[in-house]
Amino acid sequence: MKEKAAAFIAKSTVKAADKEHRRKINFNIGKYNAVVPKGKEQFLDVHLAREKAKNIKWKAIETLDQQLETFEAMITRRGAKVIWAEDAQQALDAIQKICVEKQCKTLVKSKSMVTEEIHLNDFLEKNGIESVETDLGEYIQQLDGEPPYHIVTPAMHKSKEDVAKLFAEKLGTDPKATPEELTLTARKLLREKYVQAEIGVTGANFIIADIGGIAVTENEGNARLSCSMPRTHIVIAGIEKVIPTLNDLGLFWPLLATFGTGQRVTVYNTVITGPRQAGELDGPDEMYVILLDNGRTHILANEKQRESLYCIRCGACLNACPVYKNIGGHTYAAPYSGPIGSVITPQLNNMGDWKHLSYASSLCGNCTEVCAVKINLHELLLENRHESVQEGHSPFAEKMAWKMWKQGMLHRKWMNMAGGKTKNWVVNTLVKGWSASRGKMEFPQKSFNQLWKEKASK
Repeated sequence: MKEKAAAFIAKSTVKAADKEHRRKINFNIGKYNAVVPKGKEQFLDVHLAREKAKNIKWKAIETLDQQLETFEAMITRRGAKVIWAEDAQQALDAIQKICVEKQCKTLVKSKSMVTEEIHLNDFLEKNGIESVETDLGEYIQQLDGEPPYHIVTPAMHKSKEDVAKLFAEKLGTDPKATPEELTLTARKLLREKYVQAEIGVTGANFIIADIGGIAVTENEGNARLSCSMPRTHIVIAGIEKVIPTLNDLGLFWPLLATFGTGQRVTVYNTVITGPRQAGELDGPDEMYVILLDNGRTHILANEKQRESLYCIRCGACLNACPVYKNIGGHTYAAPYSGPIGSVITPQLNNMGDWKHLSYASSLCGNCTEVCAVKINLHELLLENRHESVQEGHSPFAEKMAWKMWKQGMLHRKWMNMAGGKTKNWVVNTLVKGWSASRGKMEFPQKSFNQLWKEKASK
């Protein structure tokens, strides 16, 4: 517990003081902020659209078992195989079994946060299988040996000069190459991998229950190539990604595009309903869909936290969060960063180890304000804090401090006796965490209660 919290504080302290990092993040988020209002213009009433989307996700999550069973029944009719994985290890074992059966040496993978959650690339590497990220941002991060920095834009913290330098070191390109030249280099290398790969892996932006389909949203076309060129296609999706009907995409695709990247709609939107059918000319011979729980039913059972399962992973809350913009995505040391990550990571894993993330918030409410499906994120962060205390994860010193505060607040005379000097000493000397990164607190010599009494007596 203490190790993870201490590492988080140490990393965030360094990042918060890194002005160059802040410049890059502010530049990239500034570009995002400039285009999102334009994307919102496609909605007659964007707040109503968000409310409707939230209601659809409410229905999907409240009837999750039925929705998933319907999905399984529909997609298996067209030859796909559905695998239920209770945890990350079961999902990895299932993938390994498929890889062994197909004698897989090379696997191409489109951008997927759930594969980061189960650490798929590391697992495949240990088993002698080359796993290649085909999303340009993810490919950059893989070359640099880093996990994604952001849910939507994995290499947000890198400038074009950083990428040019990385490609020069890893691929031997010109250190002064333009972004267009770097993109063409990556495209050439990745196209060769699509041809070589025995298996392609994608995530799912949405699981469509009524037709038994997987909806994938992208801007590069790499997901389409990953799921169609290799002979075997594996989908890995969290069970919360379900939506009830195909018609719901008419709302969710524009919402995801607008709140994710500021577009009216992303460049490529694909619905996959199974492997290649009789008479079709392209597509995989086999398709597997791994439905991953990995702690999601724990959140489902928590009536107050269940709302976090509505998330469509647009990343808007990260871009709006003042904490994220100062400490960056890698500081969280978890696949899901920012406000939504701070809500779900302690729930998906262990509250004792990860409760510190729920305290890494100013509770300004900006995350709730920008959420595409109106999740009350700041309230869920508070609920996480409450649960961590209820479960007994508070240190002894913190418990004693609150007991002392309670006693003081219950006795007005005690509060008045503890004048400015005493309060200054407690906060600036005894509470070491305050003065470590802030200026000294200066309390007035007399409390408002004392001043009011003096005024009333005149």
